[in-house]
Amino acid sequence: MPPPSGVSPEPTADADTGADSVAIGKLYAVLLAGEYSAFYRLIDESRMAPDVPSRIAIARMAASEIRHFDTLAEQVSARGLDPVAAVERYRPIFDQYHQVTTPKTWYEALIKAYVGDGLAADFYNQLSGVLPAEAQSVVAEVMSQTASSEFAREQVSQAVAREPRLKSPLTLWGRRLLGEAVTHTQWVLAAEEEVTDLLFSGAATLAGMTTFFDVIAEKHAERMRDLGLG
Repeated sequence: MPPPSGVSPEPTADADTGADSVAIGKLYAVLLAGEYSAFYRLIDESRMAPDVPSRIAIARMAASEIRHFDTLAEQVSARGLDPVAAVERYRPIFDQYHQVTTPKTWYEALIKAYVGDGLAADFYNQLSGVLPAEAQSVVAEVMSQTASSEFAREQVSQAVAREPRLKSPLTLWGRRLLGEAVTHTQWVLAAEEEVTDLLFSGAATLAGMTTFFDVIAEKHAERMRDLGLG
């Protein structure tokens, strides 16, 4: 599937404050759009929740996303970027990811919530060492795994234990989520060379990216085993 074509013009900064600062601003802008998209998708997909406790758990995850959004919006604004323009620029990529990973069942929605939360945490863990200290702190706050997603792991693992027939289709679903996440991340990196250089400098870019995605895949496999889908 080709990358989305409706990407808005690049938001501009008020002043040139150095290559790393520009790249960090763009990284924050990308993450901001991701939080925006994730919030609304969680709200949409929560409609499949079978009971009130499940809806409350999803609402808590959505509340975390909007808190993260506010933190990132402040950082984006501090770098002379317009948060609204940033969302409009990058949202098409995230929207397309969500469109091709729309869950059809509640268990698919749970896996998507759990896997998405974990992939965000993995992203931070793999890249934190290449970011300046201040950026590490911000990214740690907005991308660390949230306790709210643990309810998803418990529901899915219990369901698979009760109904083993669920294992095969849900395993395939988890693989699809990873594949789409990697593809869409690569589209962002291809579009933003400054961000790619920031994250993968110090090693050959292709080799660094390959290693990065290999580790992400390993962590994803561990998470799928935790769900009873390994």
